[in-house]
Amino acid sequence: MNLLSSANKQGRFVTKIIHFIDGHRKTIHKVDTHSIEEGKYTKFKTKDGRLFLINEKNVLMVEIFKEN
Repeated sequence: MNLLSSANKQGRFVTKIIHFIDGHRKTIHKVDTHSIEEGKYTKFKTKDGRLFLINEKNVLMVEIFKEN
């Protein structure tokens, strides 16, 4: 269990909307909260097995919603 991620409190699978400092947004569905590793790069997997690496220095904020 990843104790560093507050997304775990929303449930096993969530939707993340990542707001980048240049104004772009990326919506990622079915993020597995058990796979989230936070650091200089945040890493996580989706339910279908895709792996994402996000450079945190380019992120303004992240919205997290519980999947239904």
